[in-house]
Amino acid sequence: MWRYLAGSLGTLVLVGAGLFLWGSRPDSPSPLPAASAASGLSAQTAEDDAPLPEASAKTREQKRFDRYDKDRDGTITREEYLASRRKAYAKLDRDGDGKLSFDEWAIKATTKFATADRDKSGAMNAAEFATTAVKRRPAARANCPPAQRAQAEGPEAAPAEEN
Repeated sequence: MWRYLAGSLGTLVLVGAGLFLWGSRPDSPSPLPAASAASGLSAQTAEDDAPLPEASAKTREQKRFDRYDKDRDGTITREEYLASRRKAYAKLDRDGDGKLSFDEWAIKATTKFATADRDKSGAMNAAEFATTAVKRRPAARANCPPAQRAQAEGPEAAPAEEN
């Protein structure tokens, strides 16, 4: 008898939970973005109505193309393409004869290994190996108007956080 009572009570709980979840889902998406609705700001100044900066339409490949195209004529000549490689090659060509010997190349590799092997054990652990990764420059951050305005107003104009 208790099994039937427990089973029917469990069924009622599941049906009730299902109805609760079904009724709580929105019928249509909200036309307002969640951030502006949650901010609670009702009055906007003329500065807030200014257009927001747009991201650059250039792709990564277009930016790479522009780095190589030094004279900005829309084409990359052989000289433009090889210029960066010549600089790297010249650094490795110690004697300046225009030929890269194995010893000249090995100096670079050996120096990089010796610099990374901090404990001078003759082997690199994972932390030491991580230091050999190519160092990439961080992308330049865009100066957004809201961030500039907050910095110009100073810390006293920033809203206090409530805990």
